[in-house]
Amino acid sequence: MKYWQQKDLQYIWHPCSQMKDYEDFPPIVIERGEGPYIYDMEGKAYLDAVSSWWVNLFGHSNKRINKAIKDQCDRLEHVIFANFSHKPAIELAERIVQITPAELKKVFFADNGSSAIEVALKLSYQYHRQRGAVAKTKFVAITDSYHGETLGALAVGDLDLYSRIFKKLTMKTYKALGPDCYRCFYGHRREDCCAPCFENLEKLVEKKHREICGVIIEPLIQGAAGMKIYPPVYLQKLRELCSRYHIHFIADEIAVGFGRTGKMFACEHAGVSPDIMCLSKGLTAGYLPLALTLVTEEIYQAFYADYTEMKAFMHSHSYTGNPIACAVANESLNIFRDENVLEKNLHKSRLMGLLAREKAENHRYIGEFRQLGMVGALELVEDKATKKAFDWRKRVGYNIYKIALEKGVLLRPLGNVIYFMPPYVVGEKEIELMINTAFAAIDQYFGTD
Repeated sequence: MKYWQQKDLQYIWHPCSQMKDYEDFPPIVIERGEGPYIYDMEGKAYLDAVSSWWVNLFGHSNKRINKAIKDQCDRLEHVIFANFSHKPAIELAERIVQITPAELKKVFFADNGSSAIEVALKLSYQYHRQRGAVAKTKFVAITDSYHGETLGALAVGDLDLYSRIFKKLTMKTYKALGPDCYRCFYGHRREDCCAPCFENLEKLVEKKHREICGVIIEPLIQGAAGMKIYPPVYLQKLRELCSRYHIHFIADEIAVGFGRTGKMFACEHAGVSPDIMCLSKGLTAGYLPLALTLVTEEIYQAFYADYTEMKAFMHSHSYTGNPIACAVANESLNIFRDENVLEKNLHKSRLMGLLAREKAENHRYIGEFRQLGMVGALELVEDKATKKAFDWRKRVGYNIYKIALEKGVLLRPLGNVIYFMPPYVVGEKEIELMINTAFAAIDQYFGTD
């Protein structure tokens, strides 16, 4: 183990890690990044095929974003955001409202995805109380959902890996059986499905709507569950259901926003506008913590009153609306505009799908390759005919990830799912490297190379 690795393990407790694993697989200490690559202390390059936890859009050390940070630092680094404001935040809020679904009119700033979810839940709950619907105290989510790791976010999530131990600390929420297009209970195909599985959520809401504040969902892709992709019609049905019972449709676009699905926001595929939308991750292109929670004018007006009515939304954090983070987000939006990013990504996503699908089709241990835009996923199975999953204790994905790292590609798995979510600056050469290395690592693990 090298010097900096030893120092790291002496002092640092890493997230989402069993630290004992680091005894025989120590952390890779990264010294610099450039474009889609990161480089360790010895100069070895790794293709960042997961955008460093899904946040990096335009590559590491992007010159345009670097300059935006430097310029903003010379003007203003931070200022209290209560009774004060600044141009980067104002500009960002205006631009976000212009490009998100039409009904969203107001922007509340936070600093990370989980915080944006907390804001959304608190806003929804307080809105209903201030409108006199005091019985509305519960939220609904679907199975296998993930919305973050603060207590409120865990409460509306459904992945035991994160939430099981904290269940006694979290509020009660309702969970409806969600879509599982790979193992569809109804025998339908994702491509031409009318989402009959929506009946599970619909029946729950019909029965409990008087006590429900809102339904929270990851539009089209359930990320942490293994990049589970479902059809847009599900969101259309959800929009109608929420409108029917006057409950909030809360769209968690933290992972899928900013072009990941091929459109700027995943809700666009369904042509729907949620009541509340949460944004983070790609918002600052992987540079700085920042999150936004957008709401309709109707929700905003429920809080707009004389001070003595005590209807203000009392939520804050010290770095709300940080000017440097806002400047980065504005420059990221400039890059989308100036460089026709979404249009260029169409070719890249087609190539990614073509290469992966061709290799996956007849592979013994790959049950499905699924893709939406710049997100692709390989589901590893023990038996392709029955779709039997590998026992999680075998850590199949984790072991393939380690092999891929040796080959110079960062492919952090989600259980038995190997996924691709590269920065948008990847070229054909990097896409081929990413796909070929993934399959080489899979074959090496199974001894089929």
